[in-house]
Amino acid sequence: MEYRQLGRSGLKVSLHSLGTMNFASEGLFGKIGTVGSLKDAARLVDVSLDHGVNLIDTSNIYTTGKSEELLGEVLKGRSSQILVGSKVRFPMGKGPNEQGLSRYHIIDQCEASLKRLQRDRIDIYYLHEWDGQTPVEEMMEALDTLVKQGKIRYAACSNFSGWHIMKCLMAAERHNYQRFVCQQIHYSVETRDAEYELLPIAVDQGVAAQVWSPIAGGLLSGKFRRNAPPPQLSRHLNEWGEPPIRDEDRLYRIIEALVEVGDAHGVSAAQVALAWLAGRPGIANIIVGARTEEQLKDNLAAASLVLTAEQKKRIDDVSLQWLLYPYWHQCNTVGDRFSEADLALQAPHLAKVKPRL
Repeated sequence: MEYRQLGRSGLKVSLHSLGTMNFASEGLFGKIGTVGSLKDAARLVDVSLDHGVNLIDTSNIYTTGKSEELLGEVLKGRSSQILVGSKVRFPMGKGPNEQGLSRYHIIDQCEASLKRLQRDRIDIYYLHEWDGQTPVEEMMEALDTLVKQGKIRYAACSNFSGWHIMKCLMAAERHNYQRFVCQQIHYSVETRDAEYELLPIAVDQGVAAQVWSPIAGGLLSGKFRRNAPPPQLSRHLNEWGEPPIRDEDRLYRIIEALVEVGDAHGVSAAQVALAWLAGRPGIANIIVGARTEEQLKDNLAAASLVLTAEQKKRIDDVSLQWLLYPYWHQCNTVGDRFSEADLALQAPHLAKVKPRL
């Protein structure tokens, strides 16, 4: 297992981490499949640790705390070197202050998560989604307080837009609060929207990217094929809806390329999708989840897969998205002055154009 530095921190995290959204999942979260028993959950954790994983990801909202509770039971008595990340933002009750990113809710839910996890600290604590009604100074001060109290070690965010992150970083710098060390984002070969702002921020600001749903909810596993019935246990048959499929023909072209490259290596399309992500700018960690030990072992094996330059280009070419404004204009006119952060988006596009000026 490879270990990468998490943003502008000294913390080293495994390239792959274990996601536990399906631990004890019911209702909405049950649509993605469930790992319900302590024995099954412990086995997935054991397999992950045996492969060198040192970070496990959860959230208070996953089946309203049940994922945290099951994970807490699994980790009871184990090494403190196992890192745990959890999150706060979504409703945990019907009261007006039981959701959002107010100081009240952040601190209240951190303490509740610690009890469910049976731990005295959370290693990485994420603001799980944006809250446009709470001042960023209040959000960042609450995280800073939790770090100083020893209840969390690092602050992070998830599903923020570029300007949201920059606004929070500015507030942290102005008031000398703890800044985000990482951002948890959706990014895959099929959905490359994060390249516009979030990967450049990872490179330029040191807010490392951690990827959730790296094989697009199973769409890139190789089990979905053109003109063939989808697998029966697919979350997309259960109205999960993430990520949205905007161009079905493009999706199948991507899958066909992944299968082709996978066949050349004798591995699954999922491993190819994960290996491609590992080579992208700003990526520190990729969260993998599974219903079965077999799925998990296959995903974790991607850590040792090395793609050739030609194979990376093949995947890039079939999945590349159109540039939005102002990026296409920048690419056409000032590509000779791009920074490393600019190139996180622009590199594959720049190779296709000749600057006009």
